[in-house]
Amino acid sequence: MLPGFLLSPLARPCPARQTFIAPGARAERPLHMTAHLRYIALAGPTASGKTAAALAVAAALPTPVEVVSVDSALVYRGMDIGTAKPTPDERAAVPHHLIDILDPAERYSAAAFVADAQRLIGQIRQRGALPLLVGGTMLYFKALFDGLDAMPAADPELRRRIDAEAAEHGWPAMHARLANVDPDTAARLAPADSQRIQRALEVWMSSGRPLSAFHRREGEHPAPDTLASGEALLLSLETEDRAWLHARIAQRFDAMLAGGFLDEVGRLRQRGDLDPALPSIRCVGYRQAWEMLDATQGRLPTRAELAELRERGVAATRQLAKRQITWLRSMRRREVIACDATAAADQIVARVRQALAKDGA
Repeated sequence: MLPGFLLSPLARPCPARQTFIAPGARAERPLHMTAHLRYIALAGPTASGKTAAALAVAAALPTPVEVVSVDSALVYRGMDIGTAKPTPDERAAVPHHLIDILDPAERYSAAAFVADAQRLIGQIRQRGALPLLVGGTMLYFKALFDGLDAMPAADPELRRRIDAEAAEHGWPAMHARLANVDPDTAARLAPADSQRIQRALEVWMSSGRPLSAFHRREGEHPAPDTLASGEALLLSLETEDRAWLHARIAQRFDAMLAGGFLDEVGRLRQRGDLDPALPSIRCVGYRQAWEMLDATQGRLPTRAELAELRERGVAATRQLAKRQITWLRSMRRREVIACDATAAADQIVARVRQALAKDGA
């Protein structure tokens, strides 16, 4: 059990998710989709209420809904608490896809996501249901909307060289090096974001092209703009009140700690085949907890160590949210819904119903 001194009134565990049904949401006649609107996307930073909003849409519509997760952490089995994974009851109420599909020792990519998502969108539509893509991994959304050139595959030898330089000079120095060759990518990465800095440098060193060039689709045949064509609708959960989002992040991290997060990370460590270099263990929260357990070497952490873990975990999550918001604001044709508004779920449901009604007209 988490020591009580960490559970302040502002940072108490988050209450259970609520399912919202907009007034008049049930209709006598089902809303039919045509071939034009293929799916609806619901994006937002961590702790913005995406899962609750998705459940609200599913509960309110007469059209069956199936959720496709757009989250690079939810793909991993055995990582439930630290990823705030939808509960078994939530997944039983609404079908979810791309959750628990990989072992933490495996890797996933934007290209793999696009292939999986396109396949699932087609299958869900064939069942007469609405594909609802929900998550916060913005690179996956961008890859789906705009496409990605074929980026170089991971190169273990290059990664070892980059890691060796980082061990000698530090990741902020590697970030500065990245800024010289790929200023666009460096501008959206924190100087301590080792995983993404490593990948960006690896792409540059292996191809001679900046990572941002691949993201912009600078090839001769860019992917069609699915948002402009009306094939997809992107709803973006955002807030101008950072204090609101920061409070929710702190609440959720405390709930994770109280819910057994350290035990979950401990079980992953005990496997013996996982290490901090893997994308799964680099997920926000897991990396900080892993490092603390490394330092304690099997003994119980002190109150000071737990407090430091909380501080580092919350700070890292806030940095993640900042990056997600930056990505969102660069996305064309997104429709913003204030996630801190009292009637946010109702607004999302109403906009989805409007889109389906217009498309089926």
